[in-house]
Amino acid sequence: MTDDESEAVDAFERLGLTSYEAKVFIALHRLGSGTARDVASVTDVPRSQVYSVAESLEDRSLLEVQQSSPIRYRPVSIEEARNTLEKRFEREQERAFDYVEGVKEESATEETQEDLWTVRSRDRVDSRVVDLLSQADDRIIFGTRLPTFVTESIERTIRERAAAGVSVIVISRTDEIRDRFGAIDGVETETPPDFRESDERSGRIVVVDGESILLSVVDDDGSETAIWSSDSLFASVLIQLIEASDQLRPDSD
Repeated sequence: MTDDESEAVDAFERLGLTSYEAKVFIALHRLGSGTARDVASVTDVPRSQVYSVAESLEDRSLLEVQQSSPIRYRPVSIEEARNTLEKRFEREQERAFDYVEGVKEESATEETQEDLWTVRSRDRVDSRVVDLLSQADDRIIFGTRLPTFVTESIERTIRERAAAGVSVIVISRTDEIRDRFGAIDGVETETPPDFRESDERSGRIVVVDGESILLSVVDDDGSETAIWSSDSLFASVLIQLIEASDQLRPDSD
């Protein structure tokens, strides 16, 4: 068997055929039609196995059987086989993902709402921040001291939520960040309390709708690690502690 044929057999296996089924199907296309003896002569599938393999391929609608003596087999056209395998793949894909979706929904109803998650690496924290911000319906608090922690996606999401009527407060000691967000309609900017002035490890803070929170720190090597939680007792208590500061209250005097 050539390398190309071996790769074709492997590909058919990934589409759901067995190795023997793939080899018989390919052999029949090479022959046009043939008996079990003919197929066995051009492939390494034993003649005794060709009958059961051909029966399986017939069940898959990939070949036709001529009731003669001896029995002859003819493959369906390549286009028909392609359509058959594509439909089968789609059905299996739908079945698999429907099951996973069902399991996911079951686990979501059963699990406790006290989950605290850890996210490591700048890119993953960026993605989690954007995800949390995009879910805001009422209020956002976003804070950071580092301009590099304000990605275009984060700024765009905050701009979109503010335009949708969400109350947004951006907290930073950095003029560049306050100026950047201060120019956006619907966004208020604040300066953090003085006791945080020497803080060199803080990364980002995100509070969304009083239900979700993310806090990150900058590690010694400059990488970022965050914890986040949504709809949990942990999130609720921590958010209440943060919002106890007058500097974070939108209605403070």
